[in-house]
Amino acid sequence: MKMGVVFWMFFLLALPVVQSAKILTVCLIGGSHYMLLDEISHNLHQHGHEVRMLLQLGNPIITGFSYAGRADSYLTSSWSLGEEYIREYNGWFLEQQTQFLLGRDNFNNFMSFMGHLSYQCDKLLGDKEMITFLQRERYDVAILDAFNPCSFILAHKLGVQYIAFYPGTLNGPLSIALPISVSFVPVSCSQLSDHMDLWGRAKNLFYSLLAPISQELLWSMFRDVAERHLESGSPPGGLDELHQRAELWAFNSDFSLEFPQPLMPFTVLVGGLLNKPAKPLDQDLESWISSFGEAGFIVVTLGSMVSSVSVDPLLVELVAGFSMITQGVIWRYDPKRWPPHLDKPANLRLLDWLPLNDMLGHRKACLFITHGGQNSLLQAVYHAVPVLGIPLFGDQFDNVVRAEAKGLGLTINPKQISRGLLSSTIQTLIQDGRFKSSALSLSRIHKSHPVPPTLRLIQWVEHILHSEGGAHLKPASLTQPWYQRYLLDLVLLFSLVLLGPLALCWTNCRNKNSRDKHQKIQ
Repeated sequence: MKMGVVFWMFFLLALPVVQSAKILTVCLIGGSHYMLLDEISHNLHQHGHEVRMLLQLGNPIITGFSYAGRADSYLTSSWSLGEEYIREYNGWFLEQQTQFLLGRDNFNNFMSFMGHLSYQCDKLLGDKEMITFLQRERYDVAILDAFNPCSFILAHKLGVQYIAFYPGTLNGPLSIALPISVSFVPVSCSQLSDHMDLWGRAKNLFYSLLAPISQELLWSMFRDVAERHLESGSPPGGLDELHQRAELWAFNSDFSLEFPQPLMPFTVLVGGLLNKPAKPLDQDLESWISSFGEAGFIVVTLGSMVSSVSVDPLLVELVAGFSMITQGVIWRYDPKRWPPHLDKPANLRLLDWLPLNDMLGHRKACLFITHGGQNSLLQAVYHAVPVLGIPLFGDQFDNVVRAEAKGLGLTINPKQISRGLLSSTIQTLIQDGRFKSSALSLSRIHKSHPVPPTLRLIQWVEHILHSEGGAHLKPASLTQPWYQRYLLDLVLLFSLVLLGPLALCWTNCRNKNSRDKHQKIQ
């Protein structure tokens, strides 16, 4: 332990000295996005930088959680659209929760969500007081939530260089020119692993062809906003151009969970920012867990923004399934929303908010039932806890495919949940030692990385500051036209060179045959 402390002290002292920088972090989406950017902002502040977060209030409410920030840490500038819109937006999001729990996630729902983000973006960029304040601060660099295109438009308007932090896996944004091979790198939303059969590769190719169309539809929601608020108008290259202007891309991913694939110098993986050694639980909760003896307990949470299951038949099956097992079940569920007609089994305890990291790090935590959010899975890997994935929307379906392919757990689609299937799957995951063994192996891989994710991100941010940008990390392919990048001009040239003589010979032969026939007729 002492040797480890000495090593990190020496390592930190050996780092290049970077003068304290003014850094803006941009958080326009709540939930897990805020948790990550809060952690990033705090760590940069602890490392001597002057950090301010632009925080949009009024995102879907997280029961039991506060956006109050941390004492003696970074500064916050809050912005809000007002109570009337917030009520409307939260009402819409609660309805979306119901659709997700019914297994009705689709591209239209995603586009509707992006429509809300676009409207919010228009109002934010139109707030002259806030924009003037941010421009006057003259930040050295901004760290953006790359999931929201508005962050890029805002950074462009402020005239500040920026680092894109993507809260998910590598296959999320599709316009940063990563060298993706469709034969073994799954495309976003394909729900494929890196081992594909013939039909899997065909599906992956099809999804790769659809990706640019999807991205253009997404950018269409923000193009008018960019046109109205940027002096130079909407970037000619659209979202592609804004992505490519980022000095660095940092991904909330790690190869303990991610499929191996080639990277570019301007991409770095920093997954596991929220992972920490577990703290002791409060005495009341500890006593309740102890009452189940060696059977242990199961942690259940369906995401930071899903505070309750509003689909009654699904809730009935979940509760009935939990009542059939011997383990205790701690479920993050708003007790005020529990249906009064439904009895809770003795082994079920509801909490409006739970310290997930501390729960998973408890020695008696034997299973984690999760929606498959990236942070949740990385915490399960860190603490070596097998998972049962119940994906609801977005990248969660791809995430649980990765978890299952790595041997971390199993998956049940919310439309297929029944009490019998739930209880039998739980018992399989707990009793079959292969899942715990895989979890331990993945945990060792994750923890043995030479540099922890927090320090890794700080080092890269300071490298960009020290280098005055990341131009030295970007390949020429980013500025090439698409037809040059994929060598289509070369293919066309070779086709002309190789096929031209053949076409000429064929034409000559055809003309000769025509002349011969004409002479015979005469």
